[in-house]
Amino acid sequence: MTRRASAPFTLRCVVFAALSATLACAAHAQSAGKVYVSSEKDNKLYVFDTQGERTGAIDVCKRPRDMSFSADGKQILVICGDSNAMGLVDVATAKMTGTLPLGDSPEMFDLSPDGKTAYVSIEDENLMAAYDLASKKPLFQVKTGGEPEGVLVTPDGKTAYVTSEVANVVHVIDLGTKKVTQNIQVGKRPRRFVLAAGGAELWVTNELDATVSVVDTKTHTEKQKIKFTVKGMREADITPVGMTLSPDGQRMWVGLGKANHVAEVDVATKAVKNLVLVGKRAWGLTMHPNGKTLYVTNGLSDDMTLIDAASAKAIRTVPAGRVPHTVLVGQ
Repeated sequence: MTRRASAPFTLRCVVFAALSATLACAAHAQSAGKVYVSSEKDNKLYVFDTQGERTGAIDVCKRPRDMSFSADGKQILVICGDSNAMGLVDVATAKMTGTLPLGDSPEMFDLSPDGKTAYVSIEDENLMAAYDLASKKPLFQVKTGGEPEGVLVTPDGKTAYVTSEVANVVHVIDLGTKKVTQNIQVGKRPRRFVLAAGGAELWVTNELDATVSVVDTKTHTEKQKIKFTVKGMREADITPVGMTLSPDGQRMWVGLGKANHVAEVDVATKAVKNLVLVGKRAWGLTMHPNGKTLYVTNGLSDDMTLIDAASAKAIRTVPAGRVPHTVLVGQ
């Protein structure tokens, strides 16, 4: 899925700082110019500058996976699958200061538009669970198909989409009634989401049939499948999982997993424009807010590849801990 990165640290933030800035602006300043990578086997978040030089490491809970900044930018929220918890990392001190208990084997999450509620896929319990971040208390649960993973909350906060890897569907959940209202049939083993075309399209990666499903968000029907091919690779080795959208909304970048490539797709035409060779099992992707650099975690070569978005060429690949999962760019 695309991460919920807010606007980059800008002149406006500098002006506010000079006038005894808001706490949110100060928090954004702490993370600006930093890249964070969760390492599942090292139980750490590794910290890099935007050029890929490692600058530090943060000890967290066991098997860190998905990450996001809190609404105010003061914390990094990280799902820890083997701790059954969400780790709360203070950005200013670079330390984990607490946890929020979750269900059995949490995987991915998204936040409500106001940042107060976390919606988490609980893989081993086959449900999506909602948690209040302030009180650290569970709010409600919604049953899903087997092995839920991707979670995406719409900008109006009314709907959540959740993938079921076993059922090969996307669940449409009404967050008001707390019920599944529709199941959208997609490809084999759907994993992650990104909203595109101004919210008119929901893109879904299908890991086991080398495709991305494009879903019409008005009718909740699949309107197109984008098929990926890589010269010299069997279809079974092309396993799309992570995606991220360029800031201008014109290009979707898709990690092709075991094919060790990232695909650049034109959002309007759905044509694959470029394939970029990266490390082994390209998994997590995110784009710098300025749109110039794409960061890709490679889970089986234990590294991260930086790609120049304009030329669609890899700049460098750097060690990123054992089994890097998600990459998050400072706000």
